[in-house]
Amino acid sequence: MTTTTTSTLVNRVPQIVLSYWVIKVASTTLGETGADMVSMSLDFGYAATIGVFAVVFATLLALKLRLRRYTPWSYWSVFTASAVLGTALSDFIDRTLGLGYALGAALLSLLLLATLAVWRRTQGSLAVERIETAGAEVFYWFAFLVANTLGTAVGDYVSDELGVGFLISAVGIAALLGLAALARVFTSVSRVFLFWFAFVLTRPFGATFGDLLTKPVAGGGLALGTFGASAFFAAVMVVALWRETRRHRSSDRTP
Repeated sequence: MTTTTTSTLVNRVPQIVLSYWVIKVASTTLGETGADMVSMSLDFGYAATIGVFAVVFATLLALKLRLRRYTPWSYWSVFTASAVLGTALSDFIDRTLGLGYALGAALLSLLLLATLAVWRRTQGSLAVERIETAGAEVFYWFAFLVANTLGTAVGDYVSDELGVGFLISAVGIAALLGLAALARVFTSVSRVFLFWFAFVLTRPFGATFGDLLTKPVAGGGLALGTFGASAFFAAVMVVALWRETRRHRSSDRTP
């Protein structure tokens, strides 16, 4: 009879390297344009879009949990579903329920902090580069979903309610992300904190970038439409995931 130890457990999530952030921004932007395409261009409405992608997210997550290890296509499929669902949830909270961007973002911030607190208390760590159990992975994905929803609300609040505009919002958030990158290299600030800081910020960065591409020129956008923008970022995702799959297979073959 053999005993399973922590060292024999397989990691379920990717390493946080540059390619991770590239794919995340593409997935985030696809989530923004994809949710708008389904809810508005296809006229599903926010509630129906939430229902559809809640099922998609739950199904993909269940399949991912059964795999018990990281594979690029399964991981990023779940992530993209959470990005689309997060966008629809944010729009539903802000517009359909009428809570507004500021209040919606505040409530989602509290929910994210509560989720991280419970995760830390029950799992003992908020580390995101080593997830070895299904329980920890469920917390991981729920926190990601909340953070994606929060990021959409923050992006909409800055670009719409504050009247900053999509382009200026994207540039400002990019500057904050640059500061976070510098802090990671040159300071001893907690890597876990910097990850969540960057994770939340890349969501509104992708959301505002998606709005910049899809909104009409009169509204400060480039008028590419949700279908064209979604197709473009889907293609970016496919190419990026192909490269990530090759990198992952290569690392698996390396002793």
